[in-house]
Amino acid sequence: MMLLENKVVIVTGAASPRGIGKATARVLAANGARVVILDLREEDAVAAARDLGEGHLGLACNVTRKEDCLVAVEGVLQKYGRVDGLINNAGITQPLRVMDIAAENFDAVVDVNLRGSLYMSQAVIPHMKKQSSGSIVCMSSVSAQRGGGIFGGPHYSAAKAGVLGLARAMARELGGDNVRVNSITPGLIQTDITGDKLTPEMRAEIIKGIPLNRLGNAEDVANACLYLISDLSSYLTGVTLDVNGGMLIH
Repeated sequence: MMLLENKVVIVTGAASPRGIGKATARVLAANGARVVILDLREEDAVAAARDLGEGHLGLACNVTRKEDCLVAVEGVLQKYGRVDGLINNAGITQPLRVMDIAAENFDAVVDVNLRGSLYMSQAVIPHMKKQSSGSIVCMSSVSAQRGGGIFGGPHYSAAKAGVLGLARAMARELGGDNVRVNSITPGLIQTDITGDKLTPEMRAEIIKGIPLNRLGNAEDVANACLYLISDLSSYLTGVTLDVNGGMLIH
């Protein structure tokens, strides 16, 4: 039996071809899940779901709008009748220094990363409580723990640190309902979000500080998501799982 057979899992921000969300969706589908991909553009989400094979769903959703989140979850329930997992993967970053962060920068980064995690969680929690089962995974970042220093500005570190606090508080509140909430803190993962900003010199310098001697890839994070969504982690809630090759041993 596959780890996620008959399970329905939502992954936000999962349409980017080389992103963590899409890689996670592939791993979940390969383990038997019915995967729901949410992204800003419906056509992108639908195409990404189609790439996974038969039986998956793509829906448009702006996670910064609570109504969008509620409508998306209602669409999931209409199709599948249940929701077993949520991976709050949608996020954006901006490489700004502290004195360059304007109000619109702060709002944009905090809205997607932190408010979006709250709104999507609020949309699924009532159904998980009703089922007396569910797993939520929140995507934070090593920058929340070490104080930035890679690509995201201080407002990104702050938003991702907020994600950790939110997840721990939700874990404490929802444990009695058998709803688990955990976080993942990826290190430097090779995805499109780094764009062309990672020069060969920077890459070599960063790898010097990683005991496993390589950058991460999207599948490394996807496998951690699989673990936290599945019953393999049934006695884990409120944890922060580092996926960074040892970049931050603490």
